[in-house]
Amino acid sequence: MRHAARVDKNQEEIVLALRAVGAYVWIIGLPVDLLVGYKGHTFLVEVKNGARKRLTALQDDFFKNWPGSTLARIDGSEAALRMIGVLK
Repeated sequence: MRHAARVDKNQEEIVLALRAVGAYVWIIGLPVDLLVGYKGHTFLVEVKNGARKRLTALQDDFFKNWPGSTLARIDGSEAALRMIGVLK
């Protein structure tokens, strides 16, 4: 049986920042942390607490093989807002 995944400390800050600008955010956990919708665009988001944090084997495989729309790895609310185009 799988144990609950650890949530990165900065995830709540990122979710709050995205929701504050009108993004619709679902915390999904697998294969990535967040499903984000904003102005007709969908983003799959993996939150890491720092740029050096490694992806799990499952996440690494997903990033290498995902054929769909935007897949992003972010480490803070500023990066999240840049991802959806609110910040340049």
